[in-house]
Amino acid sequence: MRIRLDIAYDGTHFRGWAKQPGLRTVQGTLETALARIVGSEVQLVVAGRTDAGVHAADQVAHVDLDEQQWARVQARHGQAAVDPAGSLARRIRGVLGAYPDVTVTRTSLASEGFDARFSAVWRRYRYRLADAGTGYDPMRRHDTTTLKVALDVDAMDAAAQTLIGLHDFAAYCKPRDEATTIRTLLDYRWQRDGEGVLIAEVKADAFCHSMVRALVGACAAVGEGRLAVEDVVRLRDDLARTSAFKVLPARGLTLAEVGYPADELLATRAEQTRARRDLG
Repeated sequence: MRIRLDIAYDGTHFRGWAKQPGLRTVQGTLETALARIVGSEVQLVVAGRTDAGVHAADQVAHVDLDEQQWARVQARHGQAAVDPAGSLARRIRGVLGAYPDVTVTRTSLASEGFDARFSAVWRRYRYRLADAGTGYDPMRRHDTTTLKVALDVDAMDAAAQTLIGLHDFAAYCKPRDEATTIRTLLDYRWQRDGEGVLIAEVKADAFCHSMVRALVGACAAVGEGRLAVEDVVRLRDDLARTSAFKVLPARGLTLAEVGYPADELLATRAEQTRARRDLG
């Protein structure tokens, strides 16, 4: 039985999503909570692994339960649960306790063909950046990066627009063995919110390691005047990591949303995603 989980977390005190021996991670915390409910170990598959310090407003994962585990979910105080899949979220929250830094907002039976990772069509991230004109808000210190310079948001937005499309983003990704850096950047824009904080919205079919933080770092360098608008494309096309800009800290980054196709297209999408990307 495949269950979909919608998850939110403050990543400040996690060493990222992926389970690591001896370290506190989102995956490890949730799998431990689930194991207490179903009576044995489980493994979560996530839409997109987040790095240490990165937050999520709507992360998506799935878990496959065997017959015995599913029977434990169905049983509740000796009676069958009316909606066992839906009630699982409440039971997980009960195990996590009051005021946890991770929660499961919703659980449901996964549609046929659903795969949290491979069925996803896009991921959307948000980055919060305060500059000299905004000032420092201690109440938002965990989800906002602060730079002590004034930033030109119009120049940053113009630079962001030039990066949209299908490209090799090797210059904006931390390299991993045998991992492709070809991605389709669907949308990237900057604007100030009502309080003057600079907000980046970055949407792509998928992201490689540290890609979003590198993209916002490059545009911040444009906003500061250290790079020209056209430089972000030139650096991208060089296909090499560079010291021309800084990768910004994880604290300002939040996974905002994951998009999926209609149910009848879930399996097809998963098959397409597993195929290696190229620029052809």
